[in-house]
Amino acid sequence: MKLSSESFRDGAAIPPACAFAAIAGDGQVALSANRNPHLSWSDVPAGTESLVLLCIDGDVPRDATDVNRAGASLPASMPRDDFFHWSLIDIPVARHDIAEGALSDGVVARGKPGPEVTLDGATLRQGVNDYTAWFATDPAMAGDYYGYDGPCPPWNDERVHHYIFRIYALDVPRLALEGRFTCVDVLNAIHGHIVDEAQLIGTYTLNPALAAAPARKTRKKTA
Repeated sequence: MKLSSESFRDGAAIPPACAFAAIAGDGQVALSANRNPHLSWSDVPAGTESLVLLCIDGDVPRDATDVNRAGASLPASMPRDDFFHWSLIDIPVARHDIAEGALSDGVVARGKPGPEVTLDGATLRQGVNDYTAWFATDPAMAGDYYGYDGPCPPWNDERVHHYIFRIYALDVPRLALEGRFTCVDVLNAIHGHIVDEAQLIGTYTLNPALAAAPARKTRKKTA
């Protein structure tokens, strides 16, 4: 299988329009357009009954004590964990792409509804992403964040974050999940049903110093 995007190249920076937040003209961080990127896939193998799409940031600091704290910096070498930005399941085999902004266009306080979502007349399902837990203690933002919500790495992080968009071809037409589910639930449910997979990696940072640095070739990684 192959996965590609018209929104960004593999290994290159994700555009601010596809992020939850961006560096504003004054150098401060502001909410962004939060559009899901365009994605297209090909060479889906015979025997595939449905597809699943995930987006994972594998560079999130394990210790959030100093995240976005003035006067503090997050060393690139500090331990990291995964942060899940998107899970889309029950994608029909006949479908080969998702347009930019088709399933997310703007930041929605308290989260977009789900799990069911309609795309060009077909009903798909989306899980809650990890902004659900991140905003849980914020009265203005707390809620279930279904579907895609883009990058918003700490502005004081010394590491550029890598966002893995991964598509799985499955041998079942509908994933065995009901009601509200998480991205981790999806990973557990697809175990033993994967026919093939492909991935695409984009980078993003809100650290002004890193954003101004010359682009470097990203390393391939898994999560």
